[in-house]
Amino acid sequence: MNAFARQIQERSGQNLSRCYQCKKCSGGCPTARWFEWPNHSVVRMIQRGLKDELLGSRAIWMCITCETCGARCPNGIYLSPIMDALRALAVEEGRPAAEPAVLAFHKAFVASAKRFGRVHEATMLAAFMLKSRLFLQSGFLGEAAGGLKLLARGKIPFRPSSVKGKAQIDRIFAESDLKL
Repeated sequence: MNAFARQIQERSGQNLSRCYQCKKCSGGCPTARWFEWPNHSVVRMIQRGLKDELLGSRAIWMCITCETCGARCPNGIYLSPIMDALRALAVEEGRPAAEPAVLAFHKAFVASAKRFGRVHEATMLAAFMLKSRLFLQSGFLGEAAGGLKLLARGKIPFRPSSVKGKAQIDRIFAESDLKL
């Protein structure tokens, strides 16, 4: 096994050598059509040590971690933690995300969870829109209209609040190796 495959296997906790390319993971993936390669090919590329191709790909950013792949895999290999490991490695190495909006959403989501112990939708989405600069393309007011309706109906709290036991969540973030 090459060094890259060992690194991804250790980080993801998935035994990549068990994959025999049956393609069941690819057959059930709802987002595979947006990948450059089907899911099973991602595993094979790791096995072959094609680090640069993978870390620069759209595939690692388009996985929605639904875990359909693992449910279908006869060997119980889940691509979600593999894709997480690949994304984290890309960020650590300073590689530009092939899908910057996905990275911006992830950063906004994690920052909100870290700050409040849960996600506050209004502040998280505002941070996402600013980080992704999507408001320049779609018009922030157009995007905000749906959110304002939800706020008015009380479906989204106007003021963020922290959860009970926030200190425990702070410890989890402090102990994690999350670099985002």
